[in-house]
Amino acid sequence: MLKCDLHVHTNFSRDGESSVEDVLKRAEKAGLDAIAIVDHDTVEGAQYAKTLGGSVLVIPGIEVSTKQGHLLVMGVDKPVPAGLDFYETVRIAREAGGLLILPHPYHQCRHGVARKVKNAIEVVDAVESFNSRYIVGSANKKAGIKARFFGKPCVAGSDAHNCRFVGYGVTKIEAEKNVPSILAAIKAGKTEPGGKMTPLRSYTRQSLKNTKRKIIRRVHRR
Repeated sequence: MLKCDLHVHTNFSRDGESSVEDVLKRAEKAGLDAIAIVDHDTVEGAQYAKTLGGSVLVIPGIEVSTKQGHLLVMGVDKPVPAGLDFYETVRIAREAGGLLILPHPYHQCRHGVARKVKNAIEVVDAVESFNSRYIVGSANKKAGIKARFFGKPCVAGSDAHNCRFVGYGVTKIEAEKNVPSILAAIKAGKTEPGGKMTPLRSYTRQSLKNTKRKIIRRVHRR
């Protein structure tokens, strides 16, 4: 079984805090076999990581900002356009050959698509049933219940925006250590999600920092 963190950000994300190099070092120290680098609306971090080598396999991907919330697209090397309707994003991602995972689907403040799109879980390949950046675990629990109801595989991710928290969400996957095998295993449901929560103080600090950044951007647009 491979140990994978399927939701990691680097400083190629607008809110990421750590370099690709530091993320990979932390992943190796945490004993991970693979990580999915899914920066917000860009694949540049993942593409750069693939050039560095090392013992940790990099699964390329992107966290796309749709009109209704976020969508993880795994196994793509080119960006998927942001700002489109969820279903249009799904269509484009499918055409690009991506594996689709619904991250933090029921989180009220972090762009959970399933709160706005009733059948969102039905049209993706897997559901993030454990996200380490929840203040309370009820939304994780609901994601797992809904995923099982619709017969969707469950995965876990740290959603780390700082390298310190890489590995806080771990998906054990029955697969060979290569990207096609891992993606196929996820789709087939050969996964075991788990992990531990990001410390509340760190989560709150990151949230406040992101809120401040958004306010500054709005002021500059005026």
